[in-house]
Amino acid sequence: MHSQVQYLPITPAFFAILVLAFGVLIVLIQFGILRYAYMKLGVSSGTAMLLLFGSLIGSYFNIPITMLPGQVARSGEIIDFFGMQYVVPLVHQWPGTLLAVNVGGAVIPTIMSTYLMLRYQLWLRAAIAVLVIAVIIHAMATPVQGVGIAVPVFAPVVVTAILAFLLSREYAAPLAYIGGSMGTLVGADLMNLDKIGSLGAPVASIGGAGTFDGIFLTGILAVLLAGLAAPSRPGLAR
Repeated sequence: MHSQVQYLPITPAFFAILVLAFGVLIVLIQFGILRYAYMKLGVSSGTAMLLLFGSLIGSYFNIPITMLPGQVARSGEIIDFFGMQYVVPLVHQWPGTLLAVNVGGAVIPTIMSTYLMLRYQLWLRAAIAVLVIAVIIHAMATPVQGVGIAVPVFAPVVVTAILAFLLSREYAAPLAYIGGSMGTLVGADLMNLDKIGSLGAPVASIGGAGTFDGIFLTGILAVLLAGLAAPSRPGLAR
């Protein structure tokens, strides 16, 4: 059972696209195009790259929480949704839907978001960002048989970019990361937990299939927004 819980949430081809996006970001940094980015995000370039790389690798790993009652309807399939292809793991004699937490799409973003809120004291603006994005993403979230809850891949990115700059240009980068990742987790996954058992998914991973791609791209967006923001390093929020 343990080995069947660990799997890539998207097909290798689409995972390669995320790896390519990560590679482009590294090239931009090496050429100095985003030289202020990590200063604005609040971590060193090495730490930020490690976090993004950890998110990619961590997407393969799920931490089991509980088993939800229900009959598994789909197994070992590829599900198309809004141009993305999500993987339904191949399972045998599965008693229901296993609820799990994805390391790359939930654990790492939560730790990073908590750090950014503590560092910049963005409690109110971060709460607003998470709430607004959660409501919008929840309205877009779609239950997908065999997968769980899915969101159009670029929806968290577009919504986050607009809202982060509206709330604060100076703190757009940390707000983008916090609001985009936590808002997507809350709006798509946590607010739809009551629907999970009826979707026939062998594994329903919070931050995994259906939302990981959007959350990971939001992390890259946060760095890009940092490069567009004012070059001076932000102090504590007031």
